[in-house]
Amino acid sequence: MSSADTDTSRRVTIRDIADATGVAPSTVSRALSLPDRVNRDTQQRIQQAARELGYVANSQARALTSGRTRAVAVLVSDITNPFYFDVIRGTQHQLSAAGWTQLLVDTEESAEAEVAALSAVAGKADGAVLTASRLSDAQIARFAERTPLVVVNRRPAGVPSVLIDTPGGVEQAVQHLVSLGHRDVLYVAGPDSSWSNERRWRALVRVAKRLGVRVARIGPHAPFVDSGAAAADAAVHAGATACIAFNDLIAIGMLTRFRERGVRVPEDVSVVGCDDIFGADFCNPPLTTMTSPIERAGRVAIRMLLGRLDALPADELPGEHASGAVALPTHLTVRESTGPAPARPRPR
Repeated sequence: MSSADTDTSRRVTIRDIADATGVAPSTVSRALSLPDRVNRDTQQRIQQAARELGYVANSQARALTSGRTRAVAVLVSDITNPFYFDVIRGTQHQLSAAGWTQLLVDTEESAEAEVAALSAVAGKADGAVLTASRLSDAQIARFAERTPLVVVNRRPAGVPSVLIDTPGGVEQAVQHLVSLGHRDVLYVAGPDSSWSNERRWRALVRVAKRLGVRVARIGPHAPFVDSGAAAADAAVHAGATACIAFNDLIAIGMLTRFRERGVRVPEDVSVVGCDDIFGADFCNPPLTTMTSPIERAGRVAIRMLLGRLDALPADELPGEHASGAVALPTHLTVRESTGPAPARPRPR
């Protein structure tokens, strides 16, 4: 075997990059693992040399020497729910930009599975993002003592969080319905274990009282399309002229069931969803819903977590990170599933 063959088959090392750039191996190591701690010009020179030489990081060796895996676990409650598509895209893009790896875990709407997953990834990830966690605040706090955490759509004391302001969206939805003449609004609740579910219901009660609207609640319902059929049947029995559903999946299932029963949307009943997932504008009729900055929530959560891990410069952190919570606004997107209240109530 020729020396050239030997050279091309040998793994490029940090020392090779140091020789090529004229800096110390320790500087190369910092530039590749913690680039914010190295002069920008030096960092760019080192990274260019690494690309030209074909350097491939040995993550296991790096973890042993630095104590870092440069991986983050992202836990989602249901990977088939389109809501999480944008969350995952946001976390993935932000981690990739920082040179970190995402470990994706589907906890299947189960608190037990979430506990098992957090225990399993403790030695494999430097931190975790919990999205719509089904754990109690006390459980989250206990895990946060061992593993750096950021939560999305939860607000446990002492744990950084990213909140999507769906209560603000609920207020906009009620104001929209009132403007159309509705005075009876039904909340189609999601899972009892969902923190966001109670938050939305409390917001609905608060704004309804202020605007003189009667509200009622049915549920709980699993956050799936299949739950919409039973929800629609219950809504027909309740006699409300408008429904606000916990999420778009339930709302879309309700539209299908209403159509099967000959209940016209929006002529007989108006329906509002939440999240504006992919497909909300394709259903029949297109769904009025609360549009949330879902991908941005994923990005912000990762930036907050990397900040906790001292892996992101302070000037790149979200502005509100010091308070431990970042709130992202929502807005109501009006489509064809809402319309004027019917002149007389539907027969039950």
